[in-house]
Amino acid sequence: MRNIFRFIRRFSVLLAFLVLQALALWTLYRYNHFHRAKGLAAANEVTGFFNSQYNTFEDFFRMKEENRRLLRMNDSLMNLQPSNFLAYDSTARYIRDSVRYDTSGKYRLYAWRDAQVVRSTVNSDRNYVQINRGANQGIKDDMGVFSSNGGLVGKVINVSANYSQVMSLINVQNRVNVIVKKSQSSGNLTWDGANPRLLVLSNIPKSDSLVIGDTILTGKFSLSYPSGHMVGTVAEIVPDNSTNFYVLRIKTTANFNDLQQVMVVENLEYAELDQLYKDTEKKVEEVKKPRR
Repeated sequence: MRNIFRFIRRFSVLLAFLVLQALALWTLYRYNHFHRAKGLAAANEVTGFFNSQYNTFEDFFRMKEENRRLLRMNDSLMNLQPSNFLAYDSTARYIRDSVRYDTSGKYRLYAWRDAQVVRSTVNSDRNYVQINRGANQGIKDDMGVFSSNGGLVGKVINVSANYSQVMSLINVQNRVNVIVKKSQSSGNLTWDGANPRLLVLSNIPKSDSLVIGDTILTGKFSLSYPSGHMVGTVAEIVPDNSTNFYVLRIKTTANFNDLQQVMVVENLEYAELDQLYKDTEKKVEEVKKPRR
């Protein structure tokens, strides 16, 4: 104990400096959005590097079966799916030369690329997946992410130069629009923080004749990924006696306990569609303002 007090007395000035420096940096990154964003990007890059090195060693023992699944559903196959294309309207007067059309007169709306998971959490109430693709590889915020077996994982929320952070479905802050395949009923998918393989689906009417095993697909109201892709299957049906809706437990297609390879999907029209939405919201707010 005496040696401890001697050490503190001897280096009291240095210790005080370090404490004040830490407090200053915390204040800077806590209340300054620019510095916070830069700090998160730097931290993401550093942790991504070390997680990537660890994951390379770990994958040596686990990659064989994962590679087989990835080969069965590679980026080339995903890029050929009809949901990635929209039909060209021949009556339109304005044509963008930059849009790539195929021989059937359709143009590409979604593009897929592969990525590797370097870190994934399942034990928190706010879980994330870190992948080894970033801004240098064309990854941007709000891109959708799917597992190697086709299940929705989440969407990108933060990007550094070579790594990206994905908010997974097992994050209590995540809210996803989905549909029941056989009835096309739309509902909201969330996670209650309990079982990482079971999500909660609400707003599905009791008029739907649901059974265990019914398929749940991505909905039509997201710009991050195409509709009609696997999310999970119905594992439990709980009637809500106080409403006319079911409360469903959905088993995820993606196995968050064993994520290794993923696919990142880009909406090539995202920027234009998102800007249109923002401009519309702004115009509506301006109309609501009282005129003087």
